[in-house]
Parts: sequence; structure tokens; C-alpha cells
Amino acid sequence: MNGADTAWIMVATGLVLFMSLPGLALFYGGLVRARNVLSVFMQVFGIAALISVLWLLVGYSIAFGEAGPLWGGLAKAGLRGITADSLHGTLPEVLFFTFQMTFAIITPALIVGAYAERISFGFVMLFSALWMLVVYAPVTHWIWGGGLMADGGIFGATGTRDFAGGIVVHETAGLAALLLAVMLGARRNRTTPPHSPGLTAIGAGMLWVGWFGFNGGSQLAADGHAAMAITVTHLSAAAASLSWMAWERIKFGRASMIGLVTGSIAGLASITPAAGYVGPLEALLIGGVAGVLCQEAVDLIRHRLAIDDTLDVFAVHGVGGIFGSVMVAALGHGAWVAQLGALALVGVYTLAVTWVLARAINLVLPMRVDAETEHTGLDLGTHGERAYDTAS
Repeated sequence: MNGADTAWIMVATGLVLFMSLPGLALFYGGLVRARNVLSVFMQVFGIAALISVLWLLVGYSIAFGEAGPLWGGLAKAGLRGITADSLHGTLPEVLFFTFQMTFAIITPALIVGAYAERISFGFVMLFSALWMLVVYAPVTHWIWGGGLMADGGIFGATGTRDFAGGIVVHETAGLAALLLAVMLGARRNRTTPPHSPGLTAIGAGMLWVGWFGFNGGSQLAADGHAAMAITVTHLSAAAASLSWMAWERIKFGRASMIGLVTGSIAGLASITPAAGYVGPLEALLIGGVAGVLCQEAVDLIRHRLAIDDTLDVFAVHGVGGIFGSVMVAALGHGAWVAQLGALALVGVYTLAVTWVLARAINLVLPMRVDAETEHTGLDLGTHGERAYDTAS
């Protein structure tokens, strides 16, 4: 065990959890209507609690066990055989388990943004649980757990390069979000603006800071590569923030705060798969392009295709993660076949399994709330609470 590495990953673990609780909850909560903000908080917090338990029971073993190329098996279920002295590289394995748990939490939590304001809470919980086990955990094994697409797998000695989750996290969550948005159908009123841009800005700031742990921690060591990963993460976010604002200004004559922070997230998602391989100038390129590319993706999905991905999960996270994964090869840090092949295989698998899960669960727990609950708001209709005291 290396003490410095262990200390850094402990910090990084806290930072990644901070991205979900409360960062993502606030970012998404500010973007919905006031009558639905608590439902978003409830979904993110509920997912965090449920996935934590499932990750211990079976998720970690499926992702990082050693049963074979397709899944890790159940030998590590419940952390069987793992003690405080067990090591994963230079880290206590229980710390590696917890660090990876925070990734397993935020990935299904990202999907919340696609179905906000019209989804039933029971469906959210059951879908998130099963989706983590049959989509996220196997894909994690394929790329990070020594499985199908890792070094020496189906793509040869130089396997898929996904430093911190452009494919494992952002592509899977983005595609699942897009499909669920299509299956749910649009909200009955899509024109109401975000109820609290201030909450969204606070949440975005927390996500930006937390992303240092997300990307820097993925080095699994306290060294120069971790420092570089943090540096390029920050620069990509900054470049995307600026390019998003500039593109808004060109197109609409003004730059918005919501646009600025959405650009920040686009830059963060796009650098995620490349953070361990690129340098500062390459990070500026990735972020600069991402700010424009993801903004155009928002327009395509929201307006031209009329898909009600409520908070633009696919356009920002999905497109950003896919773009960053392609740039790994374009900038010479990975093989084209491995990058494109992984994107294709993971994409098809994610869409197919997500569709089957959603259809099956909908037979037991309705996916969408009734019209009255949607009109009244999920806060009161589903949870019996309000975020704000309207009488004062």
C-alpha cells in the first residue's frame, strides 16, 4: 500500500460522490419547474442509496471480478474475501471498491435529467437498479475490469482507451437517457423555463470541482499523471464554457448563464475519456469544439427531432463522451478500431438492454405518472411535499 496514493483516492472518492450529492441534484433541480424540484432531489438521492447497496452485494463483483471476458462473476459478491489489508495495486481494495461505487452511482443518476417531470418514482428505482447491474457493471468489466475490450481483448494488445468514463459512463447514460425520453413521450408543457438558474449554477460549480476527483482519481495514484488529468479537465471545461457562450452570442445575440454552465459540463464530459492521455493544448481543442458541438446537438434533439430529453442528457453527456472517445484516436492516443468498435458495441448493447428493461418494468410499474400528477407536480403528487412555502 502506498500512503500518498491512498490519501489522494480517499479525497477523490469524496469528490466524485460530491458530484452526485448534491452537485447533480442541484444542477438538475434548478433546471426543472418549482413543483418538480424535490422529485429530482429524491431520484438522485434514492439512486445513490440503492446503487451503493447493490454495488456491495453484486455490482462490484460483476465489474471487477475475474470470471471471464464478459462478466466478472460473483466471487467478490458482498466483498467476500476482501479485508482492510487486501490490495488493488497500491490501494486498499476496499477503497478502490468505494471509489468505483461513486461512478456506479452517478451513471444512472445522470439519466434522471432525461425523464424529469413525468416519470414514476417506482420505475426510476427499479430501472436504475437493474440497469446498473446489466448495463453499467458489464460494460465496466469489458473496458476497465480486464474484460472483452481491455488490452489483449477483441481489439488486440492496445484495447479501448477510456480513461475515466467517456464510454463506460457518458455514452451508456446518454443513450439510455435518449431512449427513455423517446419511450416516455414529451411533457405536456415543455415551454416553462428553469425555475432557479442560481441552483443550476451552484450545482454546475460543484460538478466542475468534483470532476477533479472523477478524472484525476482515475489515475489511481498521486503522481504527475493525476496532476495532468486535473489540469486538462479544468482547461477543457473552461474552453467549452467560452465556446458555448461565443456560439450563443453569434446565433442569438446574447450569452446565457444556463448556456455557460451547460458548456462547462459539455467540456468536462468530453475530456473524461481523454484526460489521462492528452496535454493542455489538446484539452483546449477538445473543450473548444465540444462547446459548439454539444450546443448543436441540443438544437438537433430538442427542436429538429422534437425529442423531449428534458435536461439534454444525450446532447451534453452522450455526445460529449462519444466525441471525447473519438478524439483519443484522432489525437493519436488510441487505435481507431478499438475506439470506434467499443463505441458501436457498447451503444448497441446499451440501447437493446435499456429497451428490454424499460418495457418489462413498465408491465409491473407504470413508467409515466398520470396526467393529474404531472399537472400538479411530482413533488406533491408523488412525495407529498413542496420545495417552497408558497404561502409565505
